[in-house]
Amino acid sequence: MNQHFDSGNTAWLMMATAMVLLMAPGLAFFYGGMVRTSQIIAMLKMCFACVAVVTLIWWAVGYSLAFGPDAEGLGMIGTLDHAFLRGVSLNSATGDVPTVIHSVFHMSFAIVTVALISGSVAGRATMRGWTAFVCAWTLLVYVPMAHWVFDSDGWVAKEVGAVDFSGGTVVELSSGAAGLALAIVAGKREDFERQPIRPHNLPLVVIGLALMWFGWFGFNAGSYLNGPASTTMAFVNTQFAAGAAMIGWAATSYWHNRRVTLLDISMGAVTGLVSMTPLAAGVSPVWATVIGFLAGLTCAFAVSWKYRLGVDDTLDVVGIHGWGGLFGMLMAGLAATGAVTGKKGLFYGGSWGLLGDQLVAVLVLGLFSFTMTAVIGKVVDKTVGLRQPGGIVEHEQAYDTDVASQLQDVTDTLRGPAAPTDDNDPSHLIAQLRTLLASHERN
Repeated sequence: MNQHFDSGNTAWLMMATAMVLLMAPGLAFFYGGMVRTSQIIAMLKMCFACVAVVTLIWWAVGYSLAFGPDAEGLGMIGTLDHAFLRGVSLNSATGDVPTVIHSVFHMSFAIVTVALISGSVAGRATMRGWTAFVCAWTLLVYVPMAHWVFDSDGWVAKEVGAVDFSGGTVVELSSGAAGLALAIVAGKREDFERQPIRPHNLPLVVIGLALMWFGWFGFNAGSYLNGPASTTMAFVNTQFAAGAAMIGWAATSYWHNRRVTLLDISMGAVTGLVSMTPLAAGVSPVWATVIGFLAGLTCAFAVSWKYRLGVDDTLDVVGIHGWGGLFGMLMAGLAATGAVTGKKGLFYGGSWGLLGDQLVAVLVLGLFSFTMTAVIGKVVDKTVGLRQPGGIVEHEQAYDTDVASQLQDVTDTLRGPAAPTDDNDPSHLIAQLRTLLASHERN
């Protein structure tokens, strides 16, 4: 075994990778619970398709183009020297960890990023169109951005000097900008602005949030391998920001509607997690709490912009991930302590330079993601088709088509095994249920 490997860093990165991979099913449940009953299967399929497709792309060429030797020294893209992980052996090291786990860690980022975009076209994208989009977007948008920001030879990391450890731009801002572009290309739902989506299963939303929250500790803290102090600070700040953001979103919701729902605090938690992605270990716990609170406060306003702009961003990918990533990047330019990068934000005696660098990264990567997504979306729509034709349901709808038998199961359970089961009329079964429930309550 290579003696340069750090066993502690390697073990933590393996754990962090598994945690981030768990975010994909977490996101599927989170989105699945938020949409209508008839759309849950579609959301699950779209998110899990990303796991399969992106894994193969990353193994074939994605890793090599993102983290391989820089092509021509321009900082724009890597080479194909490591295509199919060629040249990556048991002793290959990236820093003090095995290259293979470094590759899979960043593969998990790519999976989650493109899966996030699915929320912007929830319930109206075809599977073949979505799959084609995932392939093209991963190769043409995510991979170049990962090279620019995460690779030391990338032009954003090397020339611009912006700090983004866990994907404030590459993951969050880019998915928000892509969600905006794809929602525009796909067009509005017929009942947009008339019938807002009501989550059909809030417990499923919370289960998805719990899985994502757990995975986010690996997402943020897994990016810091330069010492236990920075890793633990990223871990703690992630929690503080998420908790504060729940309160911030709740405050906005109460100010608007005089009530706070479970969905409000669930979405608020996500905004806090998003806001910590650029520099979780590089701000103080006090500022992590402030950033999280302000992220929840402002993202709750941002999600309403889609109605002003007339853009049907179904599950608020733009308002949460787009604005949350942008806000987190700019706050890193103000509140960075310099402990991790040596670059101090304006509030810690630094100049305007770091804030300017962060702004440049935000503008360039946001515009790149938006423009490329619009082009890819248009091409996919004109070729294989992106949007489902009106009134046609493409995905199997287990929850809609089996209502009668589900109701029959419930009535059979209440009556007992000897009860007759020949009447499958849902309206009649509902009447039976009411009678049986009333009888159980009296007894």
